[in-house]
Amino acid sequence: MTLSPTAAPSAPPAAEVPDGARLTLHDAAIGRRGAPPVLDGIGLDVVPGEVLAVVGASGCGKSTLLRTLAGLLPALGGEVREDGAPVTGPGGGRALVFQEDGLLPWRTARANVELPLAIGRVGRTRRRAAAVEWLARVGLAGYEDRLPHRLSGGQRQRVQLARALAGEPRALLMDEPFGALDAQTRAGMQQLLVDVLRTTRATVVFVTHDVDEALLLGDRVALLGASQDGPPVRLLEVPRPRDRAAHDDPGTAAVRRELLASLTSS
Repeated sequence: MTLSPTAAPSAPPAAEVPDGARLTLHDAAIGRRGAPPVLDGIGLDVVPGEVLAVVGASGCGKSTLLRTLAGLLPALGGEVREDGAPVTGPGGGRALVFQEDGLLPWRTARANVELPLAIGRVGRTRRRAAAVEWLARVGLAGYEDRLPHRLSGGQRQRVQLARALAGEPRALLMDEPFGALDAQTRAGMQQLLVDVLRTTRATVVFVTHDVDEALLLGDRVALLGASQDGPPVRLLEVPRPRDRAAHDDPGTAAVRRELLASLTSS
């Protein structure tokens, strides 16, 4: 499966791009009610405009953390805040992107992108223009009237990304969105996301099981549950994020070795 080449998206005027949200957890316990916390005592500060990649072994709480930040799972203890205000439920300023695209099969690509704008009572003309613009920015100009079953897996993920970004979220929460794609399509989607991130100030929390993907996309990497005796979250700076050529850079290679060693021993 091959993605068609895409030009780097053109940025809208700076005044129209909202600032990213600040997402913080203070001494937070997360998990499901009636069960022990998956992670306890979390302290985390995701600064506006940052891309934070989250990695960890299966079952360590990556998706639980994302859903807690989204407001879908209330914290079992401590504080979860957006710009200093408690997160008490889902909010329009926080958009979610999942591994499954979640497109409605009876709606065209454009209508799928328009859906959250329609729910937000954006006028028809404005939401249609936004949907067409974002489909073009993710390389799907000319595909607006196609139903999901006529799109490849990578194209459906592009539609999901366009749908998430059309509402100009201040936080983009992504749960292994490229995990089900083949290697070539995945690399194309990673590059597309890199291009899109140049045109938005949104704060991004990106959950992945792929260390190399984390190092490519993240300004920092949050390593969850690496040691039962240590803190629940370890943060590592990425020397050269969003640069494939940095794979063999000494600083990046050192972070990669540390991540792999921690994941192997956990």
